Amino acid sequence: MTAAPTGTSPQPLALAPEGTVLITGGTGTLGARTARHLITQHGARDLLLVSRQGPDAPGAARLGEELTRLGARIHIAACDTADRDQLAAVVDDIPADHPLTAVVHTAGTLDDALLTDLTPRRLDTVLRPKVDALTHLHDLTRDLDLAAFVVFSSATGVLGTPGQANYAAANTYADALAQQRHAAGLPATSLAWGLWETTSALTAGMTTAQQQRTRHSGVIPMTDADGMRLLDTALTTPHPHLIPLGLDLAALRNNTDPHTLPPLLRGLVRGHHRPTAHASARPDAAPSLAQEPAALDPTQRHQRLTELVRAEAAAVLGHPTPDAVGPDDPLFEIGFDSLTAVELRNRLNAATGLQLAAAMLFDYPTPSMAAEHLQEQLALDAMNAPVAAREAAEDDDQSTER
Repeated sequence: MTAAPTGTSPQPLALAPEGTVLITGGTGTLGARTARHLITQHGARDLLLVSRQGPDAPGAARLGEELTRLGARIHIAACDTADRDQLAAVVDDIPADHPLTAVVHTAGTLDDALLTDLTPRRLDTVLRPKVDALTHLHDLTRDLDLAAFVVFSSATGVLGTPGQANYAAANTYADALAQQRHAAGLPATSLAWGLWETTSALTAGMTTAQQQRTRHSGVIPMTDADGMRLLDTALTTPHPHLIPLGLDLAALRNNTDPHTLPPLLRGLVRGHHRPTAHASARPDAAPSLAQEPAALDPTQRHQRLTELVRAEAAAVLGHPTPDAVGPDDPLFEIGFDSLTAVELRNRLNAATGLQLAAAMLFDYPTPSMAAEHLQEQLALDAMNAPVAAREAAEDDDQSTER
């Protein structure tokens, strides 16, 4: 992944003077923001905003009045864009004297879960507004003379986000469809957006801890103005797939944690990594806990492991030091959920060399209890290691004899 060139000054879209711009998810936060921008900066005068609730969506009437005052003719329609017949009816109803000139697909939804907990229903919920809706939009408009076919995708499909395998797959399809359209000579721009500063239906459920973790990874929220500026820049480039997101390069350079820094972002960072507060918070001997001296008594060992769990739990929640997590704090009462519990498990696996169960924290829900479990598992590993080594040596001897 490389930074996109920014030498060309953004220019207004070449919209047909009397053409209609179709915006899916048009009554939502992103759709409304884009509608305002297309009117004020690109001269759009006829907008068709579609969403599942249409005129009955919260704030739809007020949005229509606002956009009308900006000088545009606004029509808001209820449509399940994943239903081909409904979408075809909406497209067919566009007046011939105001032909469709651009499509902007902003619709999407979430249903987060661990990969092993994804069900057909959860997949369908997330894939329908992306995969099905985009397939129908593509099929129904491919023969029209469009100035733009813009897809609001997500950086989740590029960078990956814990608990969002279904959403990542849906957005990867959106990016691939844009590539296919581009190869066929059709207009296509898929924008894999990062995090927006303004709360939308998709980000309303983000906790403070999740936002802090996102910032720690080097991704920072974009303002509305920044997002629209990046949209304009993207529309002037020949690239069908771009990733507009805010990056804190200093945070990227300082982040040596493989659990929070997506591999694709590492190529944007030059120079040597320096330890982060989270990395330094981990006990010095954590990577070799299984090999600690036998002189370390059980109480000291439990204390060391408790410090490890507290440090890793604080890092997952985005706290700068382990002090924010007490040894007896119930983790699920201070910000943990099933997704962050698995993230903590993964970090503890990396620190200890163990293969802990995904549900470990449900059985041992405080740092002290989790440390006790780690202590038991490390002891078992130490007992089994000589047996495994002896069996391996016997296998080598048998191979030599053969």
